[in-house]
Amino acid sequence: MPQTPLGGDGALESRLYIDGAFADARDGATFPTLDPATNETIAEVSAGGPADVDRAVTAARRAFDEGPWPRMTAAQRAKVLRRLGDLLIDHREDLARLESRDAGKPFRETADRDVPRAADNCAFFAGAIEQREQSAFFDRKPFLGAPREIVSIVREEPVGVCALLTPWNSPLMQATWKIAPAIAAGNTCVLKPSELTPLSTLKLAALCGEAGVPDGVVNVVTGFGPQAGAPLVADPRVDAVAFTGSEPTGIAINLAAAATLKKVTLELGGKSANVVCDDADLDLAVEGSVLAMFRHSGQVCLAGTRLFVQAGIYERFVEQFLARVKALRVGDPQSSESDLGPLISPQHRERVEAFIAQAEAEGNSALLRGARPAQPALASGNYHEPTIFAPARDDDRIVREEVFGPVLTLFRFETLDEVVARANATRYGLSSYIWTRDIATGMRFAERVRAGMCWINGYFLRDLRQPFGGRGHSGLGREGGRWSLDFFTEPKLVCIAY
Repeated sequence: MPQTPLGGDGALESRLYIDGAFADARDGATFPTLDPATNETIAEVSAGGPADVDRAVTAARRAFDEGPWPRMTAAQRAKVLRRLGDLLIDHREDLARLESRDAGKPFRETADRDVPRAADNCAFFAGAIEQREQSAFFDRKPFLGAPREIVSIVREEPVGVCALLTPWNSPLMQATWKIAPAIAAGNTCVLKPSELTPLSTLKLAALCGEAGVPDGVVNVVTGFGPQAGAPLVADPRVDAVAFTGSEPTGIAINLAAAATLKKVTLELGGKSANVVCDDADLDLAVEGSVLAMFRHSGQVCLAGTRLFVQAGIYERFVEQFLARVKALRVGDPQSSESDLGPLISPQHRERVEAFIAQAEAEGNSALLRGARPAQPALASGNYHEPTIFAPARDDDRIVREEVFGPVLTLFRFETLDEVVARANATRYGLSSYIWTRDIATGMRFAERVRAGMCWINGYFLRDLRQPFGGRGHSGLGREGGRWSLDFFTEPKLVCIAY
């Protein structure tokens, strides 16, 4: 397969990355990855299948069982991770352009947020593994008729071969979010990126090799879920599975992994409540709510898709909020003038449009009715303008289901008790937001909302030491900080009596 010229650093591989080398799929199959802004083919990418998954898992298993990586010191592994982070910054422009083109994200977001965050992931987990403390316990107990001094040591050992499955909305950041803690702890891995956005992950694989990651420690199999993802999760040689993506796929992965009792962490969807109280800083709440909803055209699991505004501020907030949303510029993600890029695919845009049509059929009038932009320059892309409904019922589908697009539902509420009950009326439980000058009100909401995360007067203010994850159908487990390292290690008790 020919290399594909993308980015300022020359040719970019679009083949599988297995055992430290790029390779075609065993059967030679490929699939196109498309630019969401034009629906033109960016590259033909290798379509991995079961035979390729077997090759990758074999390489990862050998690298774990026989290779040097799990036997290196934490400091030695940390040095490689820091080098990888430096390389990401060195290639920032190329990676940001590539990510913007493959995922349809505004370039200013990929350059200013996603690539630096990917580098931060590497640096953070390098430091975290070096500083991670292991435990020892001391006691005295009788044993066989004599008192004995007891020392119990808890060794934290790598879990083994890890299957890492990442989504299409932030592919580079998500790949490092899983690879960095996995290999920092001494594991090896096989990563399957979304078939919609594989290119930056393949570039990351090449940089792993350049940074000094040994062959077989990081492997990437591109392809589709049934042919690549399913056999990867089911392989008995895989010890743990970390997945970020949709709720139905997460449920299928959990069921498949259960057959071999793998460790599993799942970060799935959300239908997050965003609450604006009467005493909120109006300008801050408006700007924060726009960001919380419309970043990456609403294609974010954390999006504050259910906006609740207290009655005393409702009219003023809605007037200012609508004016701010109308000012958002939908356009070419490569342009610094664009606020919203395209949706990821024509099929996904059609799904979003079906949600809007059903909401209208159920009698909901839009406060702001977005559509496909009229500009001829955008006609070939998957663009859709923001849409805002004010449903009369909390049980309409547009309120209950994750749209994953630029579609918001807006509600009026009276009391904190009321809004807590309505915020919790969902099977999801990922994130939540509240805007108030009264810290007691914010804390009472945070204590009572059923969500894995709550931000008071902010949106996604991220500290990598924090746990990330949700409750209910938003997933299982947590990632970030010590929670990631807990997942990617197994504690072993060693007890000494003397």
